[in-house]
Amino acid sequence: MEKSLSKGDKVEWSTSQGVTTGKVVKKQTTETKIKGHKVNASKSDPQYIVESLNSGKRAAHKPEQLHKA
Repeated sequence: MEKSLSKGDKVEWSTSQGVTTGKVVKKQTTETKIKGHKVNASKSDPQYIVESLNSGKRAAHKPEQLHKA
């Protein structure tokens, strides 16, 4: 079952430094690059672009890695 996340939702995810909080920027359903890294997103395997509230940096995460804050 796919998570229902929308643009602007506050989310949390785990990093090597601990739990980070941010917001959903968009649902990515096509391949793209973030900071030189390829994001293998597709309609059948979407990822979410999130922005950290602390650093303002963006990253892509699979739905199962994100939890609503």
